[in-house]
Amino acid sequence: MSERCEGIVQYFDREKGYGFVVPIGQHDAIYVRREDIEGETRTLSEGQQVSFVIELGRGRFEARAVRP
Repeated sequence: MSERCEGIVQYFDREKGYGFVVPIGQHDAIYVRREDIEGETRTLSEGQQVSFVIELGRGRFEARAVRP
């Protein structure tokens, strides 16, 4: 299993169900989908701190198992 990372939500579109998180100490944003957010609400807010696992998916790195 991959190591969990901490990061900040840069952007999240609640209607479309996707956004980006930036790992702490890095500059490149990682794609996140609603389906990969744990919990009942499955939504994020800009500036929110989250933890996640980075995996390669669909030709880019994606945040998986995202925990608000």
